[in-house]
Amino acid sequence: MVMGRKSSSLQHQSARPEVGVYDCEIHLKFRLVEDEALLGDREQLLERLLEAFSCGPDEYLEPILAEAHAEAVAETDASAQMRRQVIRLRNAKGVQ
Repeated sequence: MVMGRKSSSLQHQSARPEVGVYDCEIHLKFRLVEDEALLGDREQLLERLLEAFSCGPDEYLEPILAEAHAEAVAETDASAQMRRQVIRLRNAKGVQ
C-alpha cells in the first residue's frame, strides 16, 4: 500500500503544469461603432476594443478575424523581472 501511494504521488508530480516564457500574438479584426474622440487615445482605444471584443458580437461590433498564437521562448530572452517571476512560480507549492 505504501508503494502505491508513492507511485500515485510521483504520477501527480509529473502531471503538474510547467511554467515557461511565451511570446504571444493576437490578431483581431472587427468593425465597431464608436465615438470618434476615442480614436485619439491609443491606450483607451485598446482597452475599449478588447472590452468590446470580449463581450461578443452585438449591434455595435462585427467580428471579422480572430487568431491567437503562443510560442515558447528561451527564458534568457525574457527580462530579468520575468525570469524572477518564473523562478518564484516554480518554487511555489504545487508547481514544478
